Amino acid sequence: MKVRTETRRTAIVETAAGVFLDLGYEGASMKEVSIRLGGSKATLYGYFSSKEALFIAVVQMYATSSLYNAVADLAADPGISVSLEESLLQFGRSMLKIVMNDSTAIKVYRMVLAESGRSDIGTLFYESGPSQSIEALSTLMSASVENGVLRKSNPRVLAKQFLSLLTSEVDERLFQQDPKPMTLAQIDELVAAAVDMFLWGALPR
Repeated sequence: MKVRTETRRTAIVETAAGVFLDLGYEGASMKEVSIRLGGSKATLYGYFSSKEALFIAVVQMYATSSLYNAVADLAADPGISVSLEESLLQFGRSMLKIVMNDSTAIKVYRMVLAESGRSDIGTLFYESGPSQSIEALSTLMSASVENGVLRKSNPRVLAKQFLSLLTSEVDERLFQQDPKPMTLAQIDELVAAAVDMFLWGALPR
C-alpha cells in the first residue's frame, strides 16, 4: 500500500510540474492538476494541502533534490574527517551535477525568477532548498573559523560568498535558450576554480 501511495504522490508531483511550467505559478491551480491527473480534487488534497505545498514538492523534486545529499554530508561531518577544501569540492560537485544538466530544473529556476516579483514563490523556493545549503555551509565555515583554517569572519557571509562563486556559471545558463550539457570533467573544473578562488580570499594571511 505504501509503495502505491508513494507512486501516486510522485505522479502528482510530475503532473504538477507540467502545470506550473505551462501556466506559471499564479496561473496554475489544484483543479488543473486534478484534471490532468484524471482524478478528483479531494484525492489531490489528500496528498497536498495547498498549491504552495505542491509547488514546494515540485521544487524539491526537480530543483533542490541535488542539495539534500550534499547538505546531509556537511551536516554529518562539518570538516572533521576531511579537509575544508575536500568538503567544498564534494558539496560543489553534488550541487552542480543536476543544476547544470537537468533541463527541468533549469525551467523551474526560470519560472521562479519570472514569478518572484508577483508572488511569494521566491520565498517558497528559497526556504525549500537554498536556505538549507546556506545553513549547512555556515556550520562548516564556523567550524573552520574556530579551528583557524579560515580567517575570522561571519560564517554566514562566507557561506553565501562561496555559493555565489559556485553558481556563477549557473546564472549565465539560465539566460541561454538551450544550454548544452556539461561533462563531469567540466563541472569538476568549474567547482575547483570556485573553491580555489574562495580559499584564496578566505584563508588567513
